Amino acid sequence: MSSVPDGKKLIRSPSGLRMVPENGAFSSPFSLDEPQWVPDKECPRCMQCDTKFDFIKRKHHCRRCGRCFCDKCCSKKVPLQRMCFVDPVRQCAECSLVSQKEMEFYDKQLKVLLGGGTFVVTLGTSEKSETMTCRLSNNHRYLFLDGESHFEVELSRISSMQILTDGTSPGENDIHTYTSLLDSHFISEGGSRASGMLLHYKPMGSQDVQQLRMEAADDKKVASLWLSAMHKAAKLLYEARDQ
Repeated sequence: MSSVPDGKKLIRSPSGLRMVPENGAFSSPFSLDEPQWVPDKECPRCMQCDTKFDFIKRKHHCRRCGRCFCDKCCSKKVPLQRMCFVDPVRQCAECSLVSQKEMEFYDKQLKVLLGGGTFVVTLGTSEKSETMTCRLSNNHRYLFLDGESHFEVELSRISSMQILTDGTSPGENDIHTYTSLLDSHFISEGGSRASGMLLHYKPMGSQDVQQLRMEAADDKKVASLWLSAMHKAAKLLYEARDQ
């Protein structure tokens, strides 16, 4: 599955030009679908400031949430990479702030994930570990682990993720899960350094849950940066699933 060509095509939607995968089934798991626009007849007033629309006060739809706004409340054009828009698109104030924060992930964290980090990897309850390089695939759908052996984890089949910090180990009360790590200090600069990751996932072709443990190898700084980026990626993944 991971060897499917990453072909792209340019399409035009009411919101603008989008560069999307030729096969929609292989879109990035971080991507979001375009919203349904609120019908014009259902929004006689701006959904932010309540200004009444007329021939002078025109209505505009936010490309991220699909709601109706006046020009003042929906004037910003911001990149929206999660919907694959080629150019910056019009967004309301609330959505534009979210999109601007996500730009950091695409500009910084995504490059870190693609570059990879080196970890000591243990599968299941095995006592045997292997030093492997872990990186995100170019289509963002898989984690590739390469060492003496090679295997892949499809992001959509990850059921849980725990980030381990210095001094923690699975089973302790102070282990930090995805939900408790969101926007916390544990993996930010100055906080406890992320030292590993514990994944539970279903291998392709199986419904049995497998455990994968990764611990930072020699270059702990690079590994910690990779884990921090993976934590941010998990936030986007969960948002996309809840859409």
